[in-house]
Amino acid sequence: MCVRSALHENSETFIMKYEVENLLTLGHELGEGPLWSAEERALYWVDILAGNVHRMKYGESSYETFSLGAPVGSIGFRERGGFIAALKNGLHFWNVGQETPEFLCNPEAHKPHIRFNDGAVDRKGRFWTGTTDDNGNSCLYRYDPDGTLHTMETGITCSNGIGWSPDNRTMYYSDSQVFTVYAYDFDLESGEIANRRVFLRPEQGEPDGLTVDSEGCVWIAMWDGWRVDRYDPDGKLMVSIPMPVQYPTCPMFGGDNLDELFVTSAWLLLGEERRHTQPQAGDLFRIRTDVKGIPEPKFAG
Repeated sequence: MCVRSALHENSETFIMKYEVENLLTLGHELGEGPLWSAEERALYWVDILAGNVHRMKYGESSYETFSLGAPVGSIGFRERGGFIAALKNGLHFWNVGQETPEFLCNPEAHKPHIRFNDGAVDRKGRFWTGTTDDNGNSCLYRYDPDGTLHTMETGITCSNGIGWSPDNRTMYYSDSQVFTVYAYDFDLESGEIANRRVFLRPEQGEPDGLTVDSEGCVWIAMWDGWRVDRYDPDGKLMVSIPMPVQYPTCPMFGGDNLDELFVTSAWLLLGEERRHTQPQAGDLFRIRTDVKGIPEPKFAG
């Protein structure tokens, strides 16, 4: 069932009556980066500022917490087991139960006020991640399986969601504080990007984390927008799902059929004095959809 959105009454956009289920009461200050493991039938995600990675086994109502000892922006699975992780102090390898992550590199060591944020692995096993800085001094990086690091973009404010089309020809990338999702031509073999163009500038909210479904549509969490939106490959808004929180942060498909959308959230900008006005802020949500996601690749190094 759906009703036409009052905000888009002259379009074919619909606000869908999906059920938004509060899956876990977490109260994370800055929950982010959900990642589905089909092998474990488990969902991982991070609480960035707390420096924690969490794991929930599918069907269970409890979760585990693992401390990495520093703010953690994102994680990606490794083919060899464990994770590649973007921490405030650089890129690391990490395994569940490992007290100290294995340091790889930190291209931002000379900028102590900057931290790493969202990241994702492409289908050639390379890890992409970027940094965040209000003054526009951040970058987007690509870390290859052979250990080389490449600077792919500069002049970024808040590096956020990264995803690829099913045919691997387009990469999508959010720079939240300029309210923009960019699209690039993407070369899967070389890992190069070109022809940057504006894919989306929403009327309300900041585009945060994103994921791409099997039909090539882009799902985006709208920070300060109270919603998760789905756009077709031309940037046309197809579906808007109202959320019970002001700051949804990132969507990711999971579940046995990859048709369940898990959404993290935050209370960061509410502050302690206003948290009571949004009691579900920082919780983990699930939305059962009628489309499927794409399995997440693993870092090949």
